[in-house]
Amino acid sequence: MKIDKIVFATGNEGKMREIRMIMEDLGPELLSMKQAGVDVDIVEDGETFEENAMIKASAIAQALREDGVQAVVLADDSGLEVDYLNKEPGVYSARYMGEDTSYTVKNANLIQRLEGVPDEERTARFVCVIAAVFPDGRKFATRAAIEGRIGYEERGQNGFGYDPIFYLPEYGKYSAELDPEEKNRISHRGKALEEMKKVLRQESL
Repeated sequence: MKIDKIVFATGNEGKMREIRMIMEDLGPELLSMKQAGVDVDIVEDGETFEENAMIKASAIAQALREDGVQAVVLADDSGLEVDYLNKEPGVYSARYMGEDTSYTVKNANLIQRLEGVPDEERTARFVCVIAAVFPDGRKFATRAAIEGRIGYEERGQNGFGYDPIFYLPEYGKYSAELDPEEKNRISHRGKALEEMKKVLRQESL
């Protein structure tokens, strides 16, 4: 089944920029939900990144089917796990302290909660799961993570979300200090998307 259109279930423009850079060599047209004309309320009530990603992809796929649109739907669920905080904010990363709360406030809160905690106990990771739903109902998911630790201040201008407080000892930089190409190569989302590209090529393209 050849696919010429992929709809990605996000309205986050920063995320779409990253996704387009990574997926541009795949072939099919890549659209955001907005570009595909899909506007549905999705209740992300899963307990894992996998469940939430599949909930989003399935809801958008259903809406597209009802409109007679043939497309593969991709959705990601990603978040930050801070070990010292029992892996908070985890699946609630986007909703942590409220969806409308700025990440500057969220980041400051995490730094404050880790006040006095030494480097070796500030371990954290970004996790990303990409779910795919095909027009014929087949479903797939890929998962990746990147390990680091929570810094002591916000640094860098290139990222979004929690990137400015996520320090990568291996690179001596914060995630938001990486240039886009480097970030896409090593990030949780970049790696999960690369794995999903293999699935898409194998299954349809």
